[in-house]
Amino acid sequence: MKILLAEDTADLNKVLCTVLAHEGYTVDSVLDGEAAMERVDTNGYDCLILDIMMPKKDGIEVLREVRAKNILTPVIMLTAKSEIDDRVTGLDAGADDYLTKPFAMKELLARVRAMTRRKTNYAPNDLSYKDIQLHADTFELTAKNSVRLSVKEFELMQLLVLNRNRPLATDYIIEQIWNRDSEVQPDTVWLYISYLKRKLKAIASETVITGDETNGYQLL
Repeated sequence: MKILLAEDTADLNKVLCTVLAHEGYTVDSVLDGEAAMERVDTNGYDCLILDIMMPKKDGIEVLREVRAKNILTPVIMLTAKSEIDDRVTGLDAGADDYLTKPFAMKELLARVRAMTRRKTNYAPNDLSYKDIQLHADTFELTAKNSVRLSVKEFELMQLLVLNRNRPLATDYIIEQIWNRDSEVQPDTVWLYISYLKRKLKAIASETVITGDETNGYQLL
């Protein structure tokens, strides 16, 4: 599971990273909202943890931008304030949960687990296609290099590998990966395709994803 942590208090950021990593999560951490959006634009995550009070862009701004891009990744907001208005603002902007500082680490971990429950219908075996290997136990995609995938990235790559002989329509991908979630738009599929294209380049693979929303997507 991949988590993006955006918390501008360096000491708390370090502690949260340590705790989450100890629980087996892969954590990318940033100290401001602008850096958080840069990471979201280039990576797929299974959960975003956003502090509300951050420099450059606050957590609410980041959350609104994330939702405006049709990114449906679960978001947990962290706030040092206890006013109801802050909670309402965050939830109205698209947050899935919130925690008020100070909070117990056990509570944070419980909230994260609730947000990142894995589906159980993954192919049990590793998959391969041309020069890439998809590892079901670690969610890693490898060729000359290796990279860790988020759950949705893994599900999409698995779907592409298993159906490598035919282009997959956007509606079919939404049905298989997002179970007809009414909030998922074709742009969401395009976004995750773009994530996987970047990952393929990162591992120096010769495999490419071709196609578009109209004609479907396929591995070549």
